[in-house]
Amino acid sequence: MLFSIVLLLHFGCFLGYLAVLVTQRSDYHTKTRDHKGLLLGIALLVTGIIMVALKYPHVNYYKVVPKTGIFLLITLINIRFTNKPFTKGAYYALVGLTLAAAGIAVWH
Repeated sequence: MLFSIVLLLHFGCFLGYLAVLVTQRSDYHTKTRDHKGLLLGIALLVTGIIMVALKYPHVNYYKVVPKTGIFLLITLINIRFTNKPFTKGAYYALVGLTLAAAGIAVWH
């Protein structure tokens, strides 16, 4: 039951992060960002760690390792553009990496 609750929180944070990216679509290159994406990213990381801890030692490493790598890339892009607007490539890389992480999560 606890794992299911954490999974729902993780999914909600993911949807929130994707919503933040989608709402920035029209003005990603001119608008400085607020910290909603950062807070949702931290929540994604924490809920992901909790899920791995709850499943240990039966962790699906074929999912966890690539998603962790994708999370690291998303973090590096966000660090690179901390107080400035995204470039077109950075914005679409974030969207693509986010959707790739979602694909890994639902693939059996």
